[in-house]
Amino acid sequence: MAYSSLEACLLDLEQNGHLIRITEQVDPHLEMAAIHLRVFEQGGPAILFENVKGSKFRAASNIFGTLERSQFIFRKTLPQVQQLIALKIDPTAAIKSPLKTLTALPAALNALPKKNPISKPVLYEEIQISDLPLIKHWPMDGGAFVTLPQVYTEDADAPGIGKSNLGMYRIQLDGNEYELNKEIGLHYQLHRGIGVHQTKANNKGLPLKVSCFVGGPPAHSVAAVMPLPEGMSEMNFAGVLAGKRFAYTYKDGFCISTDTDFVITGEVFPGENKPEGPFGDHLGYYSLQHSFPVMKVHKVYAKKNAIWAFTVVGRPPQEDTSFGQLIHAITGDAVSNEIPGLKEVHAVDAAGVHPLLLAIGSERYTPYLVNKTPAEILTIANHILGTGQLSLAKFVWITAENNKNTKDNNKLSTHKVPEFFQYMMERMDLKRDVHFYTKTTMDTLDYSGDGLNTGSKVVMAAYGDKRRNLATLVPSAIQALNANAHIVTPGVIALNAAAANMQSIQENLRGKGAELLEEAGVFMLVLTEDAAWMAAQINNFLWAGFTRVNPSNDIDGVDAFVENKHWGCTGPLIFNATIKKHHAPPVLKDEAVEKRVDEILAKYKF
Repeated sequence: MAYSSLEACLLDLEQNGHLIRITEQVDPHLEMAAIHLRVFEQGGPAILFENVKGSKFRAASNIFGTLERSQFIFRKTLPQVQQLIALKIDPTAAIKSPLKTLTALPAALNALPKKNPISKPVLYEEIQISDLPLIKHWPMDGGAFVTLPQVYTEDADAPGIGKSNLGMYRIQLDGNEYELNKEIGLHYQLHRGIGVHQTKANNKGLPLKVSCFVGGPPAHSVAAVMPLPEGMSEMNFAGVLAGKRFAYTYKDGFCISTDTDFVITGEVFPGENKPEGPFGDHLGYYSLQHSFPVMKVHKVYAKKNAIWAFTVVGRPPQEDTSFGQLIHAITGDAVSNEIPGLKEVHAVDAAGVHPLLLAIGSERYTPYLVNKTPAEILTIANHILGTGQLSLAKFVWITAENNKNTKDNNKLSTHKVPEFFQYMMERMDLKRDVHFYTKTTMDTLDYSGDGLNTGSKVVMAAYGDKRRNLATLVPSAIQALNANAHIVTPGVIALNAAAANMQSIQENLRGKGAELLEEAGVFMLVLTEDAAWMAAQINNFLWAGFTRVNPSNDIDGVDAFVENKHWGCTGPLIFNATIKKHHAPPVLKDEAVEKRVDEILAKYKF
């Protein structure tokens, strides 16, 4: 159904058993975030906080907490959106199925933004930053943050909504060196459209005008994180998903979404930065304090009875996991269709999304050869690492369909992570199939490298017939290391780093590499602070094993060698997945706050 506001959505959720109201006063300092985390962990409903300490405004969270709830919210428009995206992928579908195309036309009309002279609702009152629910999420956070913002900017070379950008970039509202009510922090990362807009404004010596929307129809929040096909703007998509056109107007030269709950307008001047952070981020660690653009606040507006929308991120999975699931449900094959030969791609949420990407491609280059080796999938991997936000991937594990083995093909999916790993580890040639990219750009939030936005990547490719059976028991040669070895998943063994390190493992296993890999089936040894913890859940391995590893520095192998500048090994890989001194600390809950959450939630059933 077409929601005209966030409140309309929340009332619909409540009527259908998808929302609870927290009526007692709650503290935006850690307490609200802790309640959200607890409810999310239990698969609970959306939350409406009716009494926020220090603010007259209500707040809502966990709106997109499950894929089922997100699909419920967009139950009327989701099929039409999927159909329009399919037409974008294959325009000939309009010829093949003209009746289906006609049914999508009304939805397509909603893609056109609508300039709305009636701007009074969101301009109901002018407020200050200090009037907002200033929510601090984690104990070491540098201040209060906006975590569901829709940040709007325009192209200085082509002003107007047609070439605008709507993105979800973190906003720091107070703390650090920011002058309260006059300045806020604007954090954005690599490969974001706002960076292009700021560069163009800087080149003209102009401040970048920014409008930050919070609340409004839920479709607008989804649009801000959507990886859209080339040529489709976020405002187009927001209108289609919402079932109503994106309505806007201008005030003092700033674009205003007339359906939103709050708007913060301001300007970013060339070269003006201030320290932003720390912030407990979606990788499960704090992103540390760094210099980012400071936004000079112009005006802050709120509609009557406005509701502040927020989420909480931390070690995955969190609510943003459901965002990813919804995006996959909406786009289907849209992303993979942009790269020739790519069949399927999955950024693994349990590993923090960007650190680990799994892909299935095609191998069509050399059908005349009997021996199968990765060829086309290496081209596809390079394309992945040069495409939009996919390029932020640190580990790319890629394989291809084995046309001789249809049984395996029917089961293989990047979304079945343990099975995908097993399929690749059974086939990979470690002497040939590990490809490093050193001293390159990295995701801003990844601190495994040796500096902000810097580090390394690795492509691990596999193609061909099964080469080995993977170990399901710890072989005697590994037990002899006395490092509390545990099987994590077939072929992967965790070791306590206090008892073993890269050098000692290589010295003790030298000359045994081929035997361990091919006969014993040990594909990877992972050094960690607690091997038993890592082996307890596959998600522990996915999180620590990929967020804490800088490939060029932290990957080695038994009986490793370099030949013509290509690295390889005849034995198992060794991952150093320990926390290093330069890493950001992991996010941890506050025990006193957790006790208060126990008291509050004891009154509610969900």
